[in-house]
Amino acid sequence: MRAGLHVGNFELSMKRIRTLFIILLVIFTLFAARLVQIQGIQSAEYTLKAANEMESTRVIAAPRGDITDINGVAFARSVSAITVVVDQTQITDPARVANFVAPILGLSVADVQENITGTRKYSIVLKNGRPALWDKLTEAIYEYNKTLDDKHFDKRIIGFFPERSYIREYPSGQLISSLVGFVRADGIGATGLESSLNSTITGTEGKYSFARGYGAEIPGSQREIIAASAGTNIRLTINRDVQWVAAKAIADAVKSSAATSGTVIVMDPKTGAIVAHATAPTFNPNNTKNVALSLMRNPSVQDVYEPGSTGKVMTMAAALEEKTVSPTTVFSVPYMLKRGGSTFHDHERHATQHLTTSGILAVSSNTGTIKVSETFSHDTLYNYLTKFGIGTKTGSGLPGESAGLLRKVSDWSGTTAPTVAFGQGYSVTAMQATSVFATIANNGVRVSPTVIAGTSDASGHFTPTANRSSVRVVSEDTAIKLRLMMESVVSGQGTAPSAAIPGYRVAGKTGTAMRYDQNTGRYSGYTASFIGFAPADAPRFVISVTLQDPKNGHYGGSLGGPVFKKVMTFVLQSEHVAPTGTKILPVALTQSELTRARATQVSAKKQ
Repeated sequence: MRAGLHVGNFELSMKRIRTLFIILLVIFTLFAARLVQIQGIQSAEYTLKAANEMESTRVIAAPRGDITDINGVAFARSVSAITVVVDQTQITDPARVANFVAPILGLSVADVQENITGTRKYSIVLKNGRPALWDKLTEAIYEYNKTLDDKHFDKRIIGFFPERSYIREYPSGQLISSLVGFVRADGIGATGLESSLNSTITGTEGKYSFARGYGAEIPGSQREIIAASAGTNIRLTINRDVQWVAAKAIADAVKSSAATSGTVIVMDPKTGAIVAHATAPTFNPNNTKNVALSLMRNPSVQDVYEPGSTGKVMTMAAALEEKTVSPTTVFSVPYMLKRGGSTFHDHERHATQHLTTSGILAVSSNTGTIKVSETFSHDTLYNYLTKFGIGTKTGSGLPGESAGLLRKVSDWSGTTAPTVAFGQGYSVTAMQATSVFATIANNGVRVSPTVIAGTSDASGHFTPTANRSSVRVVSEDTAIKLRLMMESVVSGQGTAPSAAIPGYRVAGKTGTAMRYDQNTGRYSGYTASFIGFAPADAPRFVISVTLQDPKNGHYGGSLGGPVFKKVMTFVLQSEHVAPTGTKILPVALTQSELTRARATQVSAKKQ
């Protein structure tokens, strides 16, 4: 019995030992697993956590992409800057330190003292200073600290450190500010292309780490974690030299005519490329603190106006395309004409004239143009205006672009059709008006305008923009006939002899329209314009000149013509466009001229 008892106790002891062993095995297994987890799986995490106890990270600012002209000349660029930051807890005597630092940074002692006093470990003393200024500060502090012996060790100036940043600079100043725009204090585009292309131009921020010693950044400890990448560069179609001439010409014209504003647009009709885009008055994007909001607009696409007589070319184009008239069709043109209960008249009193279609355009007769428009329906007139792009955005992509205003035929009154025929009763932008003439210059094909030639990345790889959309508006035959008719406008018999360029064939049209004042609900003042192209028989460039509310005169020929001549002469010369050498084909402007021309032809045939 005792033997059985001993056997039972032994088995019980062994069972307990086995249980204890299993428990210990489980515990050791858990410890081992945890050790593997810490040393193997989570080692990087704990290493990083330990490092963070001694290191801090900061953002590396990224530069915005440059905006340049077609030849790479910068209109907008980012330049390196330094933001001076201080750890306030390291400043033992704010008054003494402020008196030392303020003159070096060019700041008031009071402002510096305010920014360095307190318990914050991060306080901005100077934002976006030149890097040379930081070098000057650190050198001065170093030399000062060297003069202190061990007894005055506590008087050392410490706690200042730099942050890399960038500031936006506009080397050309106000030359093209209405188009390019500017950035806000926080580096985000505020107006112009800086705003509309902000996501493209903005770079990607990086990150760097640094070791901390006594709450301050240890020099030389910086380590880049993520590299900053610069934004995409934008290359414009603008030629800076042409832009400068255009800007000077329109600024002078606005001043001499006492106009409210003015624009000049230079366009390549085949590609849609805008070669120059000048406005006046304008602003300096390097200093926008006291600039009126009205100056920050882009009037070429945001401001609308009734085109006046420049719109007559669309009426003539419609009539020629529909073959209801020819350049030599004769009309009896009175000074006054009653339509829809209203009386319309020409700008100068005259006896009833017998003018050809070409003559009506040359002298810019309102009553004659009304008669031409009555050779086809209102719907036809409306359809051609829409084909030319009236009432729709040009597709330029410029921010804030207006579509203008063109009412549907169903909303026209009895006076709308005759009014629209000679360029009033609807509104356009300067860009739309330029596009109309570019269509005629491009043999009847409308190409949407653009100011963007392409983009390039940090490595310099250039990607051109896709070809612009195009649509045929009128036939090549109609465009050629209309260009010949428009040459008469620039002749001695037309309304814009001041736009003629010696040696070159020039075609164009003047515009003098009453301005509608939305504030008063009445017409007040004028819009004076001239739009033309050269060489007339092989157009290379289209130039539009628009002056709003001039006080010293108001005719487009006398005000806009000289500006056109100045800018176009420079463009043709700078682009080495030689005269075509062809002779201007005479176009009969009156019935008597037409009769003489036909008699001469008959006589020549008999001989």
